[in-house]
Amino acid sequence: MADAKVIPFDDDRARGTGPRRRTTGRKRPAADAGAQAARQQPAESPLSAVQEASGDPEAPDEAEAETEAQEGGGPGLLDRLLGGDWDRKAAHGLSFLRRRLTGDYEVDEFGYDGELTDQVLMPLFRPLYEKYFRVEVKGIENIPDTGGALVVCNHSGTLPWDGLMLQVAVHDHHPADRTLRLLGADLVFKLPVINELARKGGHTLACSEDAQRLLERGEVTGVMPEGFKGLGKPFSERYKLQRFGRGGFVSTALKAKAPIVPCSIVGAEEIYPMIGNAKTVARLLGFPYFPVTPTFPWLGPLGAVPLPTKWTIQFGEPIPTDGYPPEAAEDPMLMFNLTDQVRETIQHTLYKLLVQRRSVFF
Repeated sequence: MADAKVIPFDDDRARGTGPRRRTTGRKRPAADAGAQAARQQPAESPLSAVQEASGDPEAPDEAEAETEAQEGGGPGLLDRLLGGDWDRKAAHGLSFLRRRLTGDYEVDEFGYDGELTDQVLMPLFRPLYEKYFRVEVKGIENIPDTGGALVVCNHSGTLPWDGLMLQVAVHDHHPADRTLRLLGADLVFKLPVINELARKGGHTLACSEDAQRLLERGEVTGVMPEGFKGLGKPFSERYKLQRFGRGGFVSTALKAKAPIVPCSIVGAEEIYPMIGNAKTVARLLGFPYFPVTPTFPWLGPLGAVPLPTKWTIQFGEPIPTDGYPPEAAEDPMLMFNLTDQVRETIQHTLYKLLVQRRSVFF
C-alpha cells in the first residue's frame, strides 16, 4: 500500500481559512526545480523579481496574496470588529472570570489583589490618566528598583483623584514594574464598595503599624501627610502646602530604614475649584467638608465631572534614612527637621513646575 499523507488538524491549507503558511520540503535538484518553476510560472511579475533580488523570503508575492484573497484567507468580520486577537482576549477574560467565581486567586494580608488590580482597576483608570488628564511623569527612576520606599506627596483636588493617578504612574512607568501601596484615611475604609475596592487595589489604613509592615516587606508605600486639610482647601490656597502633621511618616521611615521620596503633583488643584464649604451639610453627612464649586451641586451629578486639566507628577531624589541609629526614630528634633526638609522640597518643586507650565489645560 502506498504511504498515506497525513494532514495535521492545524494546517491552514486543509481548512482553507486564515493566512497560508510557507512550508519547505525535500530539496530537489537545481535543474528539476528550475523546470518546475518555468512550467508553473511562465511570466514573472516585476514585484516578484524585486522580491527575489532582495533575497527576502518572508516578503509576500502577488500570486500568494491573490490566492489568499480567493480562498477567503483575509480577516473575518469578528477580526475586523474586535481585533485580530479577539479569541485570545475572550479566552483570557473567561479564564479570569472562572478564577473569580471559584475563588482561585490570591490576596495578601492587607487584602491586595494583584490580578484584579492589573486586569480591572488599572485599565479602568488608565484612560483618565492618559487621555483625560494627560499625565506627564518625571523622575520615576528615583523610586528604587528593590526594597521599601516611602513616597510622600502633596494632596489636593477635593476628591482624591491624585492618589489614583499616582498609583497608575508608578504601575505603568516604573522600569521595575513596582506597585504603589497608598495609606488612606479612615473615611475611605468606612464607605461601602469603596472600602473593598481600596483594599483590593493595595491601599490600607494610614497608621504607623501598617506603614512599617509594608515598608519592611519591601513595598513602595505612599502617604499624603496633608490629609483632608490639603484635599479640601479652598481654591484661593491652591498649591500652598498645609501642615504635614507631627512627622509620623518620618518616624516610620526611620524605623524601616526606607528612603523617603518627595513627590509633587501639579494639575489636581484645578479639577474642582472649591469656592465654598457647606459645613452644615458636611456635619449632617459625616464628611470633613462638603465642597461648593462652580458646577457642584448646581448641575447635580454632572457637576462631579472633573475638569480636564493637564497634570505633571515629579518624583524627587530620595532622602536616605538607613544611616541613622535606631534611636533616631524617637528624636523629635530630627523628625521635625526631616519633615520640614521633605515639605520644603515638595513646595519648591511645585513652584518650579507652575512656572514651567504653559496653561492649566495644555
